Parts: sequence; structure tokens; C-alpha cells
Amino acid sequence: MQTIKDILKVKAKEVEANLEELMNLKGEIAPQLTEAMKYTLLSGGKRIRPVLSLLTVELLAGNYQAALKAGSALEMIHSYSLIHDDLPAMDDDQLRRGKKTNHLVFGEAAAILAGDALLTYAFEVLSELEIEPEARIKIITSTARFSGYQGMVGGQVLDLEAENKELSLAEMQKVHRAKTGALIKASVLNGLYCSDYTEAEKDALLNYAENIGVLFQIVDDLLDLTGETEKMGKVVGRDEELNKSTYPKLMGLKKAKKAAQDHAEKAKSALNIFGDKAENLKDLVDYILNRQH
Repeated sequence: MQTIKDILKVKAKEVEANLEELMNLKGEIAPQLTEAMKYTLLSGGKRIRPVLSLLTVELLAGNYQAALKAGSALEMIHSYSLIHDDLPAMDDDQLRRGKKTNHLVFGEAAAILAGDALLTYAFEVLSELEIEPEARIKIITSTARFSGYQGMVGGQVLDLEAENKELSLAEMQKVHRAKTGALIKASVLNGLYCSDYTEAEKDALLNYAENIGVLFQIVDDLLDLTGETEKMGKVVGRDEELNKSTYPKLMGLKKAKKAAQDHAEKAKSALNIFGDKAENLKDLVDYILNRQH
């Protein structure tokens, strides 16, 4: 029987192969731009977002190849956000996935443009999904909504505004629901829209996504406090340096760990309507809860 770690490795390899295929660009006019795009996009990582799309489409017995492509497009959007996040004007980070950040290798201007190119290319990929037009439009719409001003980008602005401020728990959760949680929701919806589903199933999966989005952020905050740079592949302690509001800072370490456990249980409970079919998605919750880096 495969463990969730085994499943994640297999699916991450599928995503990696799909990304490499998508980045075999034809008609490119600026090879250096392509190299900068590939540098971050193909730098590894657990590919949690596209894997969520794949586990969701498997649960609903939908179009797996379409979900793989849609998930890969979301990974492009996630990678663009990392490139821009690391810039001196944002978090000014030096290390990402164990490698120098994009702007340190290619320069700030090229890094900005590589991020721009990944974002726009993602929507080109989504526009070519081989599914019903209505489903394709739903995926494009939800991806735009959750990655843009109503989601991830809006959350990044709130995150910047929150530096050197004492946020309440509710204010901090508003930041994280957008900055981290929005793309998690988009990932699950990608798998959903590549499948046939009921409204009850959609509500359950959105509830699941909401809770693992919070869980992911709490664990991220804890690892920034207790993790090691070598294992994490990025410099730890940056939240404290930037004086950001985090779960451990607002709640204390013990309560933050308890909150993570609570959201993990809520996420798994949301999937009860699927019975045993949702075991992989439930196991993913435990994997996120217990991840070390």
C-alpha cells in the first residue's frame, strides 16, 4: 500500500514532467527570459498545489490530464509569486528551495519579467484545456479571482502593510486567507471543475481547502520559527526580522500547534461525505500538519 509520501513523490514527478513539457517553448524571442522562468519553476518543491488538483480529480473520477495541466498552470502562478516575493522591494530574500533567488542570478528586471511571463503563460495554458468550454471558463475565472486582487495579490499587499504592526488574530487570518489560502482553493477547484460534481461535494471540498489553507500557514509560521535553513531551503527567522504577525507570535507556540491540529481535524471532517474515497486527501492533511520542511 502506498503511503501519502509515495503518492506525493509520484504525482510531483508527473507535474515536473508536465512543466518541463510546457516549458519546451516554441517561438521564444528571448531565451534568457525562458531560462529565468525555468530557473524557479523547475527548481523542485513538493508541488502541493497541483497535487491537490490531482487528488481532487481522482476523488471525483474526472479528467486527470486536464487537471494535471490546470494544476501545472497554478504552479506557474505560484512560482511567479515566489520570484516577486523574493525581490528587494518585497521580502528581499536570498535563498529559495536551496538556491539563490531569481533576481540574484538574472537581475531584478529579468526576475520581474520572468514572473510576469509565468503568470501570463499560465492563462495561455488554461485557455487550451481540452474540457467543456463552460468548465474551462470556470477554471480561468476562479484562477484569476484567487490569484489576483481578490486573492493572493491582495493578500500580499495586506502582508506588506502589516509589517511592523500588531495585528489581531482576525486581521492576520484575513491576510493569510488571501495570500496563502486563495491558491489552495483554486487548486481544489481546478480538480473539481475537471470533473462532474454536486453542489454538496463542492461545498465540502471548499471547506476542506479553507482549513488546509490555514493549516499550511500555521505550519509555515512554526517552521520559520523552529526550522533550519539547510532543511527548509530558505532562510528561516525572516518573519521575526520583518516584524510580521504570525500564529506563534499572536497565540504562543503551544496554542499555535493546537490551532494547527484543530484545522487539520476540520479539514478531514469536511470530507466525510465522500467516505473512504477521500483517504488520500485526508492523509495529505496529516502530511502538511507533520511536515518538517
